[in-house]
Parts: sequence; structure tokens; C-alpha cells
Amino acid sequence: MRALNKDPLVWGRYVAVAGAYAACYELTRNFSFSHWMLPAGLRLACLLLVPCRFWPALAVGETLPVAEMAALHAHAFGVLWACLVSIPTIGLCMPAVIWIRRHADLRRADGQINMNMIMVATLACALIGGGASTFTLSIVQMGDGSPNPVVEVQDFLIYFLGQYLGALTLTPTIMAMRERMAALPGGIVTWQAVRSSPLARDTLLIVVPSLAILIFLASQVVEGTAALQSVRMAMAVPVILLTWRHGWHGSAVAGMLASIALASTSSFLTEPLMIQAQVVLSLVIFTSLLFGVRVARRIAANHPVVLKGACREPSQR
Repeated sequence: MRALNKDPLVWGRYVAVAGAYAACYELTRNFSFSHWMLPAGLRLACLLLVPCRFWPALAVGETLPVAEMAALHAHAFGVLWACLVSIPTIGLCMPAVIWIRRHADLRRADGQINMNMIMVATLACALIGGGASTFTLSIVQMGDGSPNPVVEVQDFLIYFLGQYLGALTLTPTIMAMRERMAALPGGIVTWQAVRSSPLARDTLLIVVPSLAILIFLASQVVEGTAALQSVRMAMAVPVILLTWRHGWHGSAVAGMLASIALASTSSFLTEPLMIQAQVVLSLVIFTSLLFGVRVARRIAANHPVVLKGACREPSQR
């Protein structure tokens, strides 16, 4: 530690990590709502990929935007709420992720991703994040004198779903893109590599047009009808298709796009039918990711060079 402290670049790296994470956290939070929390995906991906020595910087990076938000709303929801909500959720998730990583590696012996481990970490962090959000809601003291919110089991389920679906939306995609970049020469993404990628081709020619058509159809039907719900359910089909063709990489990319498309059809917050559709989509993504690992093994067996550079993991210590 003394040697590290003498290195003038060390603290610069910590500041850079904290600043980059804070910026990404703020960006994802601006596109989120209670039952679709994208910061949960960013949070889990960083805990799985960033070396442990930089975790304090991640905690600081999350505290900055959260504390700012808490300070701005302390007069409306109470000082106690502001103090507790300023505690970064990533700090609460760290012990769970450490325990999981002690019992399971991110990769299996054959170099393939350990999707079971990622799904367990996703569930654990969603439970922790959902519980923390529910608890902070229970201590709200309305500054305008209006009745304090009554916390019910449904509130926890909504927050849990938001954390879980947010993690399924971003974390697998980040992992997949990182793995594909590692397989490229020098780890550099070029236009030629994107153009020659079957996954990119199928995403642009199949997934994007399909979801665009479904979004258009959703905008033409009456809200709260079975027709709208059918359109929403159909958004899971591209996830299944890309899983069959590209393994869990396809599940990750198509799942992210389908989740975004589904969220765009929401008419108001905590819409019951929307929550039902998100539950179905989360189950489809979860199942597709697990099944997609088997497909990826088949692809790797037929094309062993594809993942040659993707099996190296940086030191986590």
C-alpha cells in the first residue's frame, strides 16, 4: 500500500474510475423508472468486471449523484430519508458479490461464461436493491403535510422487478460486448469487424425492424387491451430467435433491445399490464441466457478461434 500511495498515478486512476462510473450511473438513471432500473445493470457489471481494488472508487462514484438527488429532495421527504438514501446500493451489494465470487468463478474451466453465477448475483443484488428502496420509502416524511406513503408488498415487488430487469437489460450485454472485443485483433473494434459480424447483421436486419414494427403496432391499439398485451409479449420472440442463432450473446443484445422497446410502450407509472409483460420478458431473457450458454458451446466447438481471446480475465485483486 505504501508503494501504491507513492505512485502519483494511483489516485488519478481512482478519480477517473469514480468519475466515469458517476457519469454512467447518472446517464442510466435518467432513462429509468421504478420497475426498470438500468443502474442495477451497470452496478452488477462493474462488480463482476472491475478489480476489487477499485470498488471504493465505484462506491464514491455512486454516492455523488445519489447524495445530490437526496439533498435536493430532503425538504420534501425528510432529512432521515435523505441520509439513508445517500448510502450507495453498490456498497450494500458488495458483500453478496464477494461471497458469490468466492464460491463460483466468472468463467468455467472450459473458458465459457458461468451464466449460473451471473444469474445468482443478479437475483441477490435485485433483492438487496429492492429491499433498500422499499425501506427508504417506508421512512419518508412528507414535508408538505400530506400523508406518508403506505408501504405494501407490491412496492417491494415493483422495486425488485425494476432492479432485476434492469440488470438483465444491461449486465449480459456489457459482458457479451466485452467478450467480443477481447476476441478481436488487439481488442480494437473496427467498422470491418462490425460489418462482418453475423450478430450485428441479424440485430440490424431482424431484431431492430421487428421491434420497430411492434412499437408502431403498440401505439395504434387501445391502452389496457388484450391486443396491446399481445404485442408486448411478441417482443420476446426476437430474443428467442437470436439465442438460437448466436447463443447468450444474442440473448443479451436482443434482450436489451426488447426491454427498451417494451419500456417505450408504457403509458403511466406502475401500469399493471406493463409489469406483467416485464415479468414475462424477464423470464424469457433469464431462460434464454442459460440456454444460450449451451448454444455458445456448440458455436465455440465449430469455430474455436472466435472466443480465443475472450477467455482471459483481468486480475480481480
